[in-house]
Amino acid sequence: MLICLGFVAMLTIANLRGVKESGRLFAVPTYLYIVALGALIAWGLFQMARGTLPVLPPNLEALEELRTDFGMPVGVGGITLFLFARAFSSGAVALSGVEAISNGIPAFRKPSSRNAAVTLVWMAALLGILFVGITVLAEHVRPTPSETGESILSIIGRTVFGGTGFWYWALQVTTAGILIMAANTAYADFPRLAALVGKDGYLPRQFANRGDRLVFSNGVLVLAGAASLLIVSFGGNVSALIPLYAVGVFTSFTLSQSGMVRHHLNDRQRGWRISMVFSVVGAAATALVMVIVIVSKFTIGAWIPVVLIPVIVSGFKAVKGHYNHVAGQLRVDPAYRPVGAPPRHGVVVLVGGVNQSSLAAIRYARSLRADDCVAVTVAIDEDNANRIREAWVDYDIPIPLEIIESPYRDLTGSVEDYLDQLDSRWNHDFISVVIAEFVMPRWYQGVFHNQSALALKMALKYRRDTVVVNVPFLLSEPGRPADTAAGLGLEPGTHEPAPVERLEPTHPD
Repeated sequence: MLICLGFVAMLTIANLRGVKESGRLFAVPTYLYIVALGALIAWGLFQMARGTLPVLPPNLEALEELRTDFGMPVGVGGITLFLFARAFSSGAVALSGVEAISNGIPAFRKPSSRNAAVTLVWMAALLGILFVGITVLAEHVRPTPSETGESILSIIGRTVFGGTGFWYWALQVTTAGILIMAANTAYADFPRLAALVGKDGYLPRQFANRGDRLVFSNGVLVLAGAASLLIVSFGGNVSALIPLYAVGVFTSFTLSQSGMVRHHLNDRQRGWRISMVFSVVGAAATALVMVIVIVSKFTIGAWIPVVLIPVIVSGFKAVKGHYNHVAGQLRVDPAYRPVGAPPRHGVVVLVGGVNQSSLAAIRYARSLRADDCVAVTVAIDEDNANRIREAWVDYDIPIPLEIIESPYRDLTGSVEDYLDQLDSRWNHDFISVVIAEFVMPRWYQGVFHNQSALALKMALKYRRDTVVVNVPFLLSEPGRPADTAAGLGLEPGTHEPAPVERLEPTHPD
């Protein structure tokens, strides 16, 4: 399982680098696998023609394992319709992957359609030749399949190559490589498909955003997370995961082919009849495979996508409904015209005492020229309130101060209650809440201070007609001169703040 997760990470990083880079990376294992498998088939058929390719005896232990798995005797008369359907559904999964070409046409060089068609022909030809070649060799060698033992391809390779020499290990290594690369089909298609669905509003629109390498980074990362979750949940058991994949892929094949039938009936473009025949046949064939997979593998995992797909579709519709609701509320009536007097505006400055940070916030608040302006602090006890009140008088701060006593240290709730009172007292259209906040020179130094400003911002974000403004005061590194209150312009000529040496940081957070 850890090896699987490691390769998922490798594929994720490669695809985040971009389509061109990932294509070059994945091309080498593909060609090596074709060479190794081609050599296996060619040498095996040559030995068959000479009569030197051995036939293996049955593996009784593996046969007993099969009998237990299928719950029926294996042997003459044991090949029932159910067993055949189950084998057929597993083999049909090998035919998937061709959809990657049709989905990925925009990624091909121009002319995109022609290059995609040529690639599809090569892919189908290689698939057919290799699949039939392995089938012929398996029919002659008769390896016994096993879920927990040696793979069929390994048994055939060891038999054809006469042991575990260079070509046997070349086959094993390239087979492992191509299986890892096969997972890249999802990386090539899911982010692009999610982007298209996101543009239509059935998935979050962040899926349509491209990263700095012009790839759909969000789709790549979500896919990696979902794949890792499945691997961990199923312990990396391929046999348990295949039914999930098979139901999903053949359901999508059936829906897309059926959609093409509807497209041809509606548009009736040139040659639509023959195209519709292909689509009807394709939809019927994939629907048959889908039903067989669901029935034959329902109890070993096929039930999961049967339940999950309707849930996902419902989620798509819910996302679309959300976007429609938001668009409806944001839409402006064409008859709208701004009329009436400018809105009235009040400003509340939240301070923790008299310090450089609060003075900077006060200076900004006074620059807004609001109808009313007041400074507010939340005191945790009477002594704290008196210290702030005395400092306010000592420095002759030119805006009124109001103190909220909160013995239970409920900062957010106290501020919200106070703003409700101001709404009744001022009756303004808007209230701007200016929050004084000092910023440390290093991000990690923030852990030494509370995050009361962040909590206030999050709470006031959902308050109607309330504007929240953060005024950052940047602190300097130790040993460097710090910014001071000089020049803050509280009141030219009459209300100069005291020298910085006298300022005591009372309750700075």
